[in-house]
Amino acid sequence: MSGGIDIRAEGRAGRITLNRPEVLNALTHDMVKAMTRALARWAGDAAVELAVVDAIGGRAFCAGGDIQKLYHEGRGHPERGRAFWRDEYRLNALIHHYPKPYVALMDGIVMGGGVGISAHGSHRIVTERSTVTMPEASIGFMPDVGGTRLLADAPGQTGFYLGLTATRMAPGDAIHAGLRIRMCRRRNCAVSRRH
Repeated sequence: MSGGIDIRAEGRAGRITLNRPEVLNALTHDMVKAMTRALARWAGDAAVELAVVDAIGGRAFCAGGDIQKLYHEGRGHPERGRAFWRDEYRLNALIHHYPKPYVALMDGIVMGGGVGISAHGSHRIVTERSTVTMPEASIGFMPDVGGTRLLADAPGQTGFYLGLTATRMAPGDAIHAGLRIRMCRRRNCAVSRRH
């Protein structure tokens, strides 16, 4: 493990564990690149049948990109910010088109880039502690990391509302929004259906 992320194989699963609980597992550029390399490697590895992404700490799955770090690095080197966003969006596209099951355990806070590395996967699981949101909308930005694509599939005007207000979704709200999420409490899971 290094750089706030633990990547390993356990049995038939490729495992990615975010490990920066002091900053709510916020993503750095190195973490994005490490995830991309691992997923690309596992896609062609017959010994790995699925990818599982989770996080350490209990408060957050992932609070998005490490904006504070990007701000400080970007002041002197703006190309670093551009490289981060480029590589993060490519990672989200890789997850969306991943050829094997991609399971995201979205326990706790899931914001911005955390939505990107979870909601584009084939299997997303929330717990009673999950909170899902695209906070950039609260300051007038369009939901990024493919958020508009996800919100476009929400029933009725739900996606429009969430995209304009950045309302935080509780687990049931995320399921209602049609994000193909499962709700797990202890050993019981209820499956949502995509609208």
